[in-house]
Parts: sequence; C-alpha cells; structure tokens
Amino acid sequence: MGLVDFIKKQFIDVIEWTESTDGVLAWRYPFEDREIQTGATLVVRESQMALFVNEGKVADLFGPGTHKLTTQTLPLLTNLKNWDKLFASPFKSDVYFFSTRQQLDLRWGTSQPITLRDKDFGAVRLRAFGNYAVRMADPRKFHTEVSGTRESYTVADLDGQLRGLLLQHLSDAVAQSGIPFLDLAANQIEFAKALSTAVSPAFEALGIKLEGLTVQNVSLPEELQKILDQKIGMGMVGQNMGQFVQYQAAQALPTIAAASGQGSGVAGDAAGLGAGLALGQVMAQSIQQGLQGAQAATGATAAGGAGIKPDEVMATIEKLAELKAKGILTEDEFSAKKAELLKKLV
Repeated sequence: MGLVDFIKKQFIDVIEWTESTDGVLAWRYPFEDREIQTGATLVVRESQMALFVNEGKVADLFGPGTHKLTTQTLPLLTNLKNWDKLFASPFKSDVYFFSTRQQLDLRWGTSQPITLRDKDFGAVRLRAFGNYAVRMADPRKFHTEVSGTRESYTVADLDGQLRGLLLQHLSDAVAQSGIPFLDLAANQIEFAKALSTAVSPAFEALGIKLEGLTVQNVSLPEELQKILDQKIGMGMVGQNMGQFVQYQAAQALPTIAAASGQGSGVAGDAAGLGAGLALGQVMAQSIQQGLQGAQAATGATAAGGAGIKPDEVMATIEKLAELKAKGILTEDEFSAKKAELLKKLV
C-alpha cells in the first residue's frame, strides 16, 4: 500500500449518510481508526440531522445542508476539546445521523382485552387496533434517552415501547373522550384524537413526535359481544314480540333439524328456515291471542263483569295458562288473573 493510499485511509474529507436501509432512526458513522480532516465537509440531506458527540458528551447538531467543519461551525465541540485557537490537525469525534422522515403505518393493538369504565355498562373489556406514524423530533434527547452509542437504532427496536405507551394510555383516552362504548365505533376519529393527546407527551419524552394515529376497529371479546347482542334482542322484544319470536324460531329450528338429521345442504337449510318462520308465526299468533284474551278479561273486570259468559272465562284462563307455561306470565301473575276471573263465576 502506497503512502497516498495510507493517508486517504486515515483521514476523512466527506461525512455523509445515504440511508440505504428503510426504518433506521439513528446511525453512527463508521470511523474505525480514521480521523476527521480539518475543514472536512459534512453533508446532511433533507430529512436528516447529524449530531457530534465527544467522549459521550453531546455537542453540535446540524440540520440539512453542506457544512465545512471548523471551530466556527463546531462551537460546542471546540469548547469540549478546549481548542483555544484555530486547530490545523485532524480530530476524532463520534458522528450520529438521524432520519427525520415520517415512519408510516406502524401498527398498534390490544393483545388482551382492556377493562375500562363505561357510562352505559359500568365496565367493559375492550379490544381496539389501528396504525400510527412518528417522526424524529429531538435527536439530542433520543440519543441520550434511547439509542446511545449503538451503531444503529431502527423503528423495529422502538416499536414495542411505543405500542406499550399507546395501550397504557388507552383507558385515559376513553375517559377523556367521554364517548360511551356503543358510540365509539361511530366516533373513531374523536377517539383517535383523544388517544393522540393522551400519549403524545410520553413520545416526546423519548425525542419522538406522534404525527398521526388512527383507530380502525373497536370491539368487545366474543363472550361479551353475545351478551350485548342479547341485550339488543331484548330491546327488540319491547318493540314487536311477534317479529322477535319468529326470528328466534327461524334461527333455532335449522340447527335442531340438522342435529336430528332432517335434511342437509341448501334444500335442507331452506326447509328449516321455512319451518322456523312458520313456527314463529304460530307462536306469535298464540301469544297475541293470549294477550288479547288477557286484555279482554281485564277490560271486562274493569267494567264490573257485565256480559261475561262462563265459557269465555274458562277460555281466557286456558290462554293465560299457556302464557304461564311458555314463561311469559309468572306464577303470581297467572294466579292473580285466574282468581280475578273465577270470581265472576261465583
């Protein structure tokens, strides 16, 4: 190796980073045994920043541009090295590059349901997921708090910590938003804003800025979703008993038919559905007739019992007995109505 090659190997004239790998947040320039030439050029591209660190102490920070390294452009490093006059010899220093581009489509989500307070239900176990984007905001803080002297630090290295912070502040976000669970799905934008507000200070403490966050889904665990569905179904009963009974019968009968081997395939499913609807209609009619009979009996009682025939009283009692057998009337309700009607026969 010639003398010229030896000198070129030892001294560095240009310091730059081409970012050949995606997802790198911090990268240390590989000096090895080389030194920086006096007056060397530092090239910092758009979406980059460069930080000089001397013996573990953070010094000068450079933004995008081409910089000639002198005591004027390196005031903090000059002070650390006690350069009291213009230096004319090479020097050693660690140089770290940081990517300030947005890191997009990072995913977050609940691995296990999180128990939260809710206005409607008192407490719910919530699942949620979405994505978010971050950007390097404070290289000095990131270097001292996170990356340190590592040769490189990637988004993947930081991902677990950031997702943990998001989930940690999830309950705070729900509380601050004031949105009940049943309305969260329709207000995902507001929920995302509340979550961003809650978690941003924790990100900034690491030198990272949260640029955007979305909530793509909010749901309950399967077992709780079934309970919610039943609650919604009971609300339907209050609106239209007949339709609800028909729906329940249509849902249940194909399963019963399949278990007993009565048909399979499309034809079997169609037959089961038809039979379910028919059964539902019969049940709905029976219930409706019973209710009408009960209403008629009650109305007749209110009118003083005028015009009630013995066979009408007995028919009404039979209808009420059917309602009790189906669980629509309680034992006490049936007994009270029966006693009331029997008085008319005395």
